[in-house]
Amino acid sequence: MNKPLLAALSSLALAGLGATPAVAAPRTAAEATAPHPAGAAVTVDFAGTVSLSNCSGSVIRFPNSADTDPALVLTNGHCLETGFPDPGEVITGQSSSRTFGLLNSAGSKVATLRANQVVYSTMTDTDVTIYRTTTTYAAIRSSYGISPLTVQDTHPVAGTAIKVVSGYWKRIYSCNIDGFVYRLKEGSWTWKDSVRYTSSCDTIGGTSGSPVIDTATGKVVAVNNTGNEDGARCTDNNPCEVDANGTVTVRQGINYAQETYNIPACFTTGNKLNLGAAGCTLPKP
Repeated sequence: MNKPLLAALSSLALAGLGATPAVAAPRTAAEATAPHPAGAAVTVDFAGTVSLSNCSGSVIRFPNSADTDPALVLTNGHCLETGFPDPGEVITGQSSSRTFGLLNSAGSKVATLRANQVVYSTMTDTDVTIYRTTTTYAAIRSSYGISPLTVQDTHPVAGTAIKVVSGYWKRIYSCNIDGFVYRLKEGSWTWKDSVRYTSSCDTIGGTSGSPVIDTATGKVVAVNNTGNEDGARCTDNNPCEVDANGTVTVRQGINYAQETYNIPACFTTGNKLNLGAAGCTLPKP
């Protein structure tokens, strides 16, 4: 999993600092959710991403979220401050006071956001944690000119150009979706229908929880979570691919993400979690 390796933090910090992108004008709520003309360029930068104590993340909204809703933060299940959820465990409604460093387009921290709840967290079938913060999208935009990232509610497509945006390292990786993995196994955990990157997204420790953004739409299509570091088979930090026939494939140096298109159906008015909603397929407690 792409958490920081403490013994290598200093060297990774040097490797992880990339060029600062040009500052882009903040997006309005309408611009954040509006479709883009075919072929139109979308600026993908750090605006709306966050840094955690040990991971990356992003402020997200769903297609039907309102500006007055409490802002949500997306990261990985294995980034949860209370430790990795066990296989089969689903956490909902857990109290939290975790803080997040909100970044602007240039990757500078402009505010500290605070959670009051772990809305949802699991490492079963997927690897996600969603926090509810103490502020709203409207308040964030009013104070800092930053809009949330919208989560796409349709399945991503192989070949799509993507960027993995790490708030922890202030680094953006560019590659394509290489394909999808029937089952991705790492240690005790198994994830379904995972995204495999092409090799240029060589994500490192600390990039866990980074939003994976479709460069054509600017929408979040997945959340970065792991990669095979040493070529080992199905062990911690060395996930393996398992196809529908049970055939195992190991791809050393290749990294992966978990799809997020199935999350919006599980949230209703007011950004409230409803695991019983029609179309919600997230694992349940």
